[in-house]
Amino acid sequence: MTVGQQRAYDANWQRWGLEYGAGPLDYEAAFGRAGPRVLEIGFGMGQSLVAMAQAAPASNFVGVEVHQPGVGRLLHSMAQHGVDNIRVYCHDAVEVLRDCIPSASLDTVQIFFPDPWPKNRHHKRRLIQPAFAQQLADRLRPGGHLHLATDWEDYAAQMLSVLSAVDGLVNVAGAGQFSPRPAHRPLTKFELRGQRLGHGVRDLVFSRD
Repeated sequence: MTVGQQRAYDANWQRWGLEYGAGPLDYEAAFGRAGPRVLEIGFGMGQSLVAMAQAAPASNFVGVEVHQPGVGRLLHSMAQHGVDNIRVYCHDAVEVLRDCIPSASLDTVQIFFPDPWPKNRHHKRRLIQPAFAQQLADRLRPGGHLHLATDWEDYAAQMLSVLSAVDGLVNVAGAGQFSPRPAHRPLTKFELRGQRLGHGVRDLVFSRD
């Protein structure tokens, strides 16, 4: 981590950090209030998560990021902009989802530009796989939404195939279709990079029936 990221982490983790070992998350205790619950997996450096939290102050955002520099940067941005409606895990997302997020407890899950692992032999490392997608669906309340985005065409096709096969999920755009980017999703640095490289960005929005 940079000196600034470490300083922000040390100063703010106790206030906004969530410990994986604490078990299932008590949202109202963590946030001190009720409100719509949004889980973002893999927020990178956190710029878009902070922007979304600023735009939806009544919602409670839970961010999960395994890389500590990104967590430090997020905490710095939260302190800088006075954002208090995000809580964060610095841990593996698969384990957090499995052990900390109760079933039917989320209004929204969002995963934007996960690592595409572009080589064929590495595709098994991609986050969006059938078992994980089923867990995501289980954590959504009825009527909740799962929102993914990627700038890799073959990964988008895999995501569409995997999510379409999950029991209880319905494609908001219609069977086999991608969704337009919702206005509430900020442009991320990965998206801007993808656009510079000529990559088309594809959003997928599914609802829990």
